[in-house]
Amino acid sequence: MAIRPERAGKSMEDGKVCMGNTAFSMAVKSNRAHTGGLAPLLFCSVSAKQCTNLTIPVDVSARNGIFNLAVPETDQDATIFAQNFTSIRDGNNLTASSLLGYTTITGSYNISAKFCTPDNNNSTNPTVQFLTHGIGFDKTYWDLAFNDFNYSYIDVAVDTFGFCTLSIDRLGIGNSSKGDPLSEIQAPAELSAIAQISMMLRAGTLPTVSHAFTKIVHVGHSFGSGLSYTLGAMYPNLTDALILTGFSQNTSFTPVTIGSFDIKLARLNQPLRFGNVSLAAAQQVIVSMIGDTSLNTTSALQTASELNVTIPEVEQVLSTTGLGDLIAGYDAMPPMVPMDLPSGYLTWADAGAAQFNFFYPPYFDPEILTYAESHKFPFTTGEFLTLGSAPKTAPMFKGPVQIVTGGS
Repeated sequence: MAIRPERAGKSMEDGKVCMGNTAFSMAVKSNRAHTGGLAPLLFCSVSAKQCTNLTIPVDVSARNGIFNLAVPETDQDATIFAQNFTSIRDGNNLTASSLLGYTTITGSYNISAKFCTPDNNNSTNPTVQFLTHGIGFDKTYWDLAFNDFNYSYIDVAVDTFGFCTLSIDRLGIGNSSKGDPLSEIQAPAELSAIAQISMMLRAGTLPTVSHAFTKIVHVGHSFGSGLSYTLGAMYPNLTDALILTGFSQNTSFTPVTIGSFDIKLARLNQPLRFGNVSLAAAQQVIVSMIGDTSLNTTSALQTASELNVTIPEVEQVLSTTGLGDLIAGYDAMPPMVPMDLPSGYLTWADAGAAQFNFFYPPYFDPEILTYAESHKFPFTTGEFLTLGSAPKTAPMFKGPVQIVTGGS
C-alpha cells in the first residue's frame, strides 16, 4: 500500500467543486445511483445530524518494526530521511535496510472520536461508517468547518443517506494519545486500535453508544484507506464493506509524493501548534519587532508600501509560504496549547506542497488551500517506514469494495 494523493475534481452531476476526498461527500451526493453492492447497506431519508465527541480507551497489541534509525532532529535530517526513503541517494529500500526485526508493543491509549447519527433515524438496524483519515489530517477531514461545512462528508453521509458515522483521530494524531514517533506510532499499532474500536461497535460497548452494529462500512482516505483495507484482510469479520479513497497498491508515484512534501519537523514548521512556543512568547517577539501584537499594523502596511508590495501580495506570502506556517494558530480562539511534539513528528513544508499533492487546478477554491494548510496535522517516521506493511491480497474478505481515486 502507498500514499495516493487525492487531487480535486468536479462532481459528476451537480458540478460543484470538490477538494480531493475531503469533499468526497459531493461525489457521493452526485453518484447515489452508482453504489452497486453498497446499496443494501444504505438508505433512509433524514434531515439533520446529532454528534457526540468521544474518548475511547483502547488496549493496543501490535507487532511493530524495530528500525536501526535515529529520528530526524533538524529539518536537514528530515530531508535526508526523505532522500533515503525515496531511494534518491543510494537506491536502497530504507524500510528493508534499516529493519532489525519485530517486537510486540502493548499499551493503553485514548482515541479521540466523533459519533454522529441522524436526528430522525427510525432504523432498527442502522449502518455505521467508520471513517479513518489519511496522513497529514485529523478527523475533521471528514467534517470541515470551512465555508459553512459545504465540504462535509459527514453531513451528506448522515443527513442525506441516513448513515451513522464514527470518525477518529488515528493513534498518535490529533487529540488521540501520542507515542514514540519511530518505534510506537506505526501502521500495525494504529490498525490494532481500529480493530479494537470495530469490535466495540460490533458488541455495542463503544462509550455512550449502546447499539451493537451488524453492518459496519470502513471508509478511509490514503493511509487511512490502507489501514481499512488491511483490517478487511486480517479481520474480515469486523467489516462488511470498504470504501477506499485515494488508494492504490501501485507505489511508483511514492518518491514524487514524498519528494514534493519537502518534509520538515512539525515542531519547527508550525511551532505555535506543534512545538513548545506559547502564544504569549510569540506575541512578545512580535512586539519587539513591530511594536504591536497585530500582524496588520500601520507600520507593516507602510513598509509594504515602501517596498512597492501590495497588500494582496503580502496576504499571499502569509497564506502560501512557510511564513504562514510559522504563525499558524496565532489567532486561534481560545488560544491554542502547543502540543510539544517530539522531533520524529513530520509535516510537509507549506501550502505549495499541499497543493501539489492534494489540489488540482482549477478545481478548488484557493481559500480552502489556505484553510487546509493552517489546519494540517503531522505524520510520523514510523508511519512512513510501515507504509508497505499491508497484505497484497485480501482473499478472506467477501464484502463489496468501492475505490475512489482522483485523476491528474
